[in-house]
Amino acid sequence: MAVLSGVTRRADLEELAERTQPLDVLVIGGGITGVGVALDAATRGLQVALVEAGDLASGTSRWSSKLVHGGLRYLATGQLSIAHESAVERHHLMTVIAPHLIRPLRQVVPENGPRVRSSLIRAGFRAGDMLRRNAGTPSSVLPPPAPMSTMEVLGRCPTVRRTGLRGGISSADGQLVDDARLVVAVARTAVAFGARICTYTRATAVDGSGATLTDTRTGESFTVAARTVINATGVWAPDVDRTMSVRPSRGTHLVFDAASFGKPSAALTVPVDGSLSRFVFALPAQLGRVYLGLTDVDAPGPIVDQPQPDDTEIDFLLDAINSALQRSLTRDDIIGTFAGLRPLIDAGDGDGGGALADVSRRHRVQVTDGSLVSVIGGKLTTYRRMAQDAVDTAVAVGELRGGECVTTTTPLVGAIGIRADAELPASLVERFGAEAPAVVGHARLPRPLDPIAPGIDVTRAEVEFALTHEGALDVDDIIHRRTRIGLVDADAKAAWGAVTEIVGEIAPTVP
Repeated sequence: MAVLSGVTRRADLEELAERTQPLDVLVIGGGITGVGVALDAATRGLQVALVEAGDLASGTSRWSSKLVHGGLRYLATGQLSIAHESAVERHHLMTVIAPHLIRPLRQVVPENGPRVRSSLIRAGFRAGDMLRRNAGTPSSVLPPPAPMSTMEVLGRCPTVRRTGLRGGISSADGQLVDDARLVVAVARTAVAFGARICTYTRATAVDGSGATLTDTRTGESFTVAARTVINATGVWAPDVDRTMSVRPSRGTHLVFDAASFGKPSAALTVPVDGSLSRFVFALPAQLGRVYLGLTDVDAPGPIVDQPQPDDTEIDFLLDAINSALQRSLTRDDIIGTFAGLRPLIDAGDGDGGGALADVSRRHRVQVTDGSLVSVIGGKLTTYRRMAQDAVDTAVAVGELRGGECVTTTTPLVGAIGIRADAELPASLVERFGAEAPAVVGHARLPRPLDPIAPGIDVTRAEVEFALTHEGALDVDDIIHRRTRIGLVDADAKAAWGAVTEIVGEIAPTVP
């Protein structure tokens, strides 16, 4: 079993500090792209280490909509190659790589506006389904679009406004149980293939031949050599390579109790007035929540670890969703918020002066000084392709002896042998797949299946497993990145004491 823990972290740092031969690849950045690069390089037989200044998924990768989408939006704006790439990568994720972490999510667009808009949406959904078919994704994995009666719409999304409702249009896309869990699963799979993953390790003095690494827990520093270095730090990429320019865009979500939306079983999807490609989504999520998103606004200025939404974004999302609801939601209904920064590449002259609609969602790989490889842009759905392109480039410029990319056929930990188990909570299986029995089996704590706090379906066993197998080092790692309890402050406060107690008991004795 792939193990990440405080013990493996210390051992990996000690090995790197004592190493006399250069690594094949040093990866900087522990978000989805960085761990994807580490997995790709490790499965090619390369010697690879990844360092991350914070925890896994501590940046942009944990602030997504948790969707693995097929690129329908890019069709509407004429970006056909990006749309195709998204659909292909969604196919790989849902059929081989991570079917245990992704489920088909029905998206419902109520028909209560102009009929011409409904016709355009139908056409768009049919085009999106063509992407699905071209990617080879069977309808048993992602159902095709379908019309819905008024009663079907209300059954799926009970709080939709009844006045003028003629039924609905539905399609399907992939939904992650959680984006941070995907990052952790990719990282652990990379470890299974020999990669070293070192969190809380800052890289400075970076060039194509290595970096100075500092263990931020102890303050100890050393230098590590590498034949190639891959910069996968997202919006922080210019801090590593000053020749780069990134235009950050902020995407904001609001968090609601699912009861505010009548506990929907589908994503309520509402067109944004004046746009043929933009929608807001009310997405049913784990822990009895609904995430409402998404904004797309310029975010100039210093890059912060935890971006905050502004009042304009909150008002935009409320106004957009309320246009489709029987009862309007207010700020009083919001129980949490989160926002992330996309590392976009300017499609124009690079001065950042154009509209965000003109900024490419394509990724780019560039080489500086012959062996410093940087990968920027892109999105969560296409992380695997971004990683493949980055490692292909590193192999070429570093003249590395590695095999061909095999990540399209490499399942993540937990993906194989999924089975229903009536003795285990469904929420546990959704988060761990085939590993769910092992999560409980490895637990040494009493009452492993007890919830960590009333009304929160995260079990005590999951908290212990985060420490012993998933690389969590402290309470913050568990609350905010292994379980996502921290998306709602009240939940975090309710669980903090129990998680702290388990960390105090387990962390000193991690095997």
